[in-house]
Amino acid sequence: MPPTSLGTAPGGTTPADDTGPTPKRSATPRDPFFDNAKFLAIVLVVVGHSWEALRDDNRVLAAGYLLLYAFHMPAFTLISGYFSRSFRHEPRQIKRLVSSVLVPYAVFEIALNVFRAWADGEELKISLLHPWYLTWFLMALFVWRLTAPLWQLVRHPILLSTAIAALASIDPGIGPDLGLQRVLQFLPFFVLGLKMRPEHFALLRERRVRIAAGPVLVGGALVAYWAVLRMNPDWFYRRDAAQDLNAPWWAGVSMTVGMLVCSLVLSFAFLALVPGRRTWFTALGAGTLYAYLLHGFLAKGAHFWGWYDNDFSRTALGAVTISALAAALAVALTTAPVRHVFRYVMEPRLDWLFHEPARPSDAPHTPGGSEPSTSARRRDGEQSPL
Repeated sequence: MPPTSLGTAPGGTTPADDTGPTPKRSATPRDPFFDNAKFLAIVLVVVGHSWEALRDDNRVLAAGYLLLYAFHMPAFTLISGYFSRSFRHEPRQIKRLVSSVLVPYAVFEIALNVFRAWADGEELKISLLHPWYLTWFLMALFVWRLTAPLWQLVRHPILLSTAIAALASIDPGIGPDLGLQRVLQFLPFFVLGLKMRPEHFALLRERRVRIAAGPVLVGGALVAYWAVLRMNPDWFYRRDAAQDLNAPWWAGVSMTVGMLVCSLVLSFAFLALVPGRRTWFTALGAGTLYAYLLHGFLAKGAHFWGWYDNDFSRTALGAVTISALAAALAVALTTAPVRHVFRYVMEPRLDWLFHEPARPSDAPHTPGGSEPSTSARRRDGEQSPL
């Protein structure tokens, strides 16, 4: 893929791109690479969750589970940072952030907890301050995007965000509020994505990188197979401090840096293998938020209802079947009919909640200002990150 094509990711719009009147379409087409990447990543997320109950009895699945958790959410976070480059706290951006991130967070945090109480017989406990299961990523994305302009201003942002992640990993006092431990430990991936440019992604499309990507992922799988008996996979969840994992505090620092390098290498290898052309699943990449949030009900329901408690699930054929069904579920949940049904929950229009923003002609003029044009902002990251 030529470098220039990578700068056109958001030429088209998805429903999450704007909460105001439908803008005119850009003359530059939407880059399929990122939609392809998001689609393939969400399939891996759903398949990985289907392996969770099987990994204790199957070392191969346990290694696959470890490998996926090493890079699939870091890759999502990296892409989220890339598509936050133009975030400048403009009214339309704040509206979109509330409608496409904060509202789905609140709705699904409540819905998932109600589902857990109903399906598992637990006492109903709802707190919007304590993300449960999948919703942590939406809260993290909300916080990250609010801080995006800061990371564009500070010097050495990647080094600083890595230091913050390392400090968080040695502080067990950071509790579950707002999923803050994950917010901070995944922060370097978001900041790195924020600082990346189209030419950086173009490098991943070079033939030599694509050739090397396969062996890198195979090597990662072999390391995961070795490590699965020697390493606590909870490190890759990034939700606990080192002391919470019965490790000395200094292990948090070394693991933060080590896992950052490991996850980035695997994420870049994954992205290098993502096709840059339009495929049958390119259009489905715009619906990954739907698959991410909706599959959680079945993923948890399968545990609550004992769907894995049978001999077939423990066989090789059973594992393949479950993986295929999980992949098919991911595909189904990204399709247009599902998005149509749930659009008013995922991407509500909140015009009733906000004042009408001032027209550009009413805005104060900044002499010599360098505020990018609307078309430039769209080229610089207006696509929904999930």
